[in-house]
Parts: sequence; C-alpha cells; structure tokens
Amino acid sequence: LGVVADVQFADAEDGYDFSGCRRRYYRHSLRLLRDAVRAWAAESPPIDFVLQLGDSIDGLNARRGEAEGALQQVLEALGRLPVPVHHAWGNHEFYNFSRARLVHSGLCSRPAEGSAGPPDRHCQAYQCRLAAGLRLVVLDTYDLSTLGRDPDSPRHQESLRLLREKNPNEDLNSPAGLKEPQFVQFNGGFSQAQLNWFDEVLKFADGNQEKVIVMGHVPIHPDASDGISLAWNYQAALSVIHSHQCVVCVIAGHLHDGAYCLDCHGVHHLTLEGVIETPPDSNAFGTIYVYEDKMILKGRGRIADRVMHF
Repeated sequence: LGVVADVQFADAEDGYDFSGCRRRYYRHSLRLLRDAVRAWAAESPPIDFVLQLGDSIDGLNARRGEAEGALQQVLEALGRLPVPVHHAWGNHEFYNFSRARLVHSGLCSRPAEGSAGPPDRHCQAYQCRLAAGLRLVVLDTYDLSTLGRDPDSPRHQESLRLLREKNPNEDLNSPAGLKEPQFVQFNGGFSQAQLNWFDEVLKFADGNQEKVIVMGHVPIHPDASDGISLAWNYQAALSVIHSHQCVVCVIAGHLHDGAYCLDCHGVHHLTLEGVIETPPDSNAFGTIYVYEDKMILKGRGRIADRVMHF
C-alpha cells in the first residue's frame, strides 16, 4: 500500500499556514507527489493500492478560481499508477468543492454500485476487500460538518448547532478556552448512521476472521493527535472499533507533524506527516507491507520506518 497525506497542491508561491508560522510549499507539493508515484512504480513486487488521506489540494485554489485545474493535476499524477487509489475527503476538499460536486469527481473512490457504504450516497465511507483476509474501511470524518453542505440542509444545521454548543468562540476555527478543543470547524465527525454501518462491517469482518485497516482524514485517537486535530465524536468511533477484534490499524492525515500510538486494545493509530509542509529537498510518503502478523511502514523523508505487530 502506498500512503500519502495532505498534498494541498496549489500553483502558487510558498506561503504559511493560518498561524503565519509554518511554511507551506504549495507548488513543490505536486513535485513531491510525482516523486512518490515514481518510487511506488519502481516497487518490486509492485504495490497493489494507494491510500490518499485527504487534503489533496489547498483551499487557496478556491480563492484563485483554480480548484478544478489543481485537482486535475493531482489526479493525473496519481493516475500514472495502474492501481486503485482510495481517497479520503479532508477539509481542504470542502474549501474547494461542495459534497455534491465531490461525489461526481475523481476523488470519489466509493463504488458507484452495490452496498459498499452507508445508504447516504453523499457519504464517502465505504469498505472493500484488499486481499484474502484483509479489508479496508474508509471513514468519512466530515459526515457531521458545516463544510461542503448547503447551509439550508438538515445535516448542515445539525452540525452547526453541535459546533456552536461546544464552541462559543466568534471564530469557529479557534479552540481557545474549549474543554473539548476538537470542536473547531476544520474538523468534523461521524453521523450515527455511519457509525451503525461501521459496526456492521466490523461484525462481518470478525465473523470471517479478517483483519481490517481503517483510513480517514481526521485522527480518531487523542494520542495520535495534538488534541485539536481530532474527530469531533472520536470516542464513538473508538467505541465501535474496540467492540470488535478485527481492526489492526487506523491511518489518518490532517495533523501535518504526524503522530503515532498503540492504544490499550492493541490497535495502531498512524497519523501521516503532510506533504504540504515538507521542504522540496525531502518528502513525506510511505509504503506499507502487510503480513499475516504485522505491517511494516517504509517511510521516505519526514516519515519514519515503523513495524506494527498485530
């Protein structure tokens, strides 16, 4: 499995994050993605899948009117690999596109037919079989969110009510003074419908003695996060995972510094470093080799090697 997070490409000069402190290499991020694709293409035996963990293009594109063109360049780079790419949706996807638009874009990797995901077709969550005994679950960490939805929609209004209940700040992207600092607008959460579906998928995997890799944009464990870049109702997702035996690893992006923890139930939580804040002379991607009893991450650049035993 090739893994990469937070490319956030824009055809723009280098800039800084919202705090003005962290340098972002907008144009170079696409070059680093192309380097990753070349490295994956040279793998022997060849890789089978790529997990793209969200924020493929930066919100800067929307203000410049360049979202469609930027996305096309990222998809073209990934399309040079003759393998399926599984996409998570991040906040920067929603800064550029509505959820309705993303469903009909190249970033929608949920199968068009069948019962791979929840009944809500606008939800990006889905599951698929990667190999004998190995299943992938893609979670939609912005199923509850004010981003990407029509402001008049019930889901948007429900999400806004929850966010304002937890976050009284004038700036909803500010965690200042919050008891639960994950309740900021650039994060999101899970609807009960998605959690119910997730539970059924894991029940099936348990019954078939499968191992499950879970991926999504936003981390779901506080120790694989900075305490802010965390799904709103992360406890609910962890509760589902911990009520089953099959999940071996949860892979996320969103936190550009990356993080890792092994939780008290033996589940690995891997948060990948972001390409966007990686200097041009380095990189931030990896290849995961899955065995019967472990996963081995071979990282490039900012991403360290790691062995994760089941």
